[in-house]
Amino acid sequence: MPWLQLHLTVEREQAAAAEQLLEGLGACSVTMSDGEDHPLFEPDPGEVRLWPHTQVSGLFSDDHPPERLQQQALQALAGVVSSVHLERLEDQQWERVWLAHFHPMRFGQRLWICPSGSRIEAADAVVVDLDPGLAFGTGTHPTTALCLEWLDHHPQQGQRVIDFGCGSGILAIAACKLGASQVIAIDHDPQALAATRDNGARNRVSERLWITTSDCLPVEPVALLIANILSEVLIEWAERLTAQVASGGSILLSGILEAQWPTVAAAYRPHFTLEPPRIKEGWVLLTGVRR
Repeated sequence: MPWLQLHLTVEREQAAAAEQLLEGLGACSVTMSDGEDHPLFEPDPGEVRLWPHTQVSGLFSDDHPPERLQQQALQALAGVVSSVHLERLEDQQWERVWLAHFHPMRFGQRLWICPSGSRIEAADAVVVDLDPGLAFGTGTHPTTALCLEWLDHHPQQGQRVIDFGCGSGILAIAACKLGASQVIAIDHDPQALAATRDNGARNRVSERLWITTSDCLPVEPVALLIANILSEVLIEWAERLTAQVASGGSILLSGILEAQWPTVAAAYRPHFTLEPPRIKEGWVLLTGVRR
């Protein structure tokens, strides 16, 4: 069925009131986005940060009278809302619309991330079959791309690997496809663990994936540890993650903004010989070998 979407632009301090209003009017979902052009970078743990001018959008079934929705919003937020915009959305298969914009991507020489319905003809291609989903990780973000490129250039043949903060499982599955004997995929989010499990089965690597929470770190150190997570978590977990890497083993750290990498590096330098940072679109990959 068609939908109505009502967009309200308000000051940051009024965003919560606008959200409550839309919910009270019967919105089946409410989202917030940038009302102007003020990009947000990584928030502190537990912090909810909004844009100075925030667009609060409510999605309504089309049985709501459009003029009445606009009038009620203007009356309730008189003097607060700076713009009101109503649009009609025709019904469609939204997941297929998203997939239409997601194409095969190559990382390094051989490694490909490939959505449903696509094929890679190269004889030496290493293909990870993956569609966009709710869990983070399709290869489109610079942090994931940096990790995938590194994995392509350093095949994990016969190695045991940890993917700490596995998200969709994209890095864990790529390591399996590149020869890892076992990959321990770890995340605190049950949805991420479920996505990794499903994607592992789809890529026929389930027998080499051990999917678990951060409460169950392995006892035996591994040859490679990947952690594509928040910088604050990388620093907080530095000692525990270091302990998971065998002597001579490698560590792969990402999810780091360019301004943050010296602090992250300082937390790992006592135990690792670190390579110069690799930077992509303001994001950093740190790699090193355990001494």
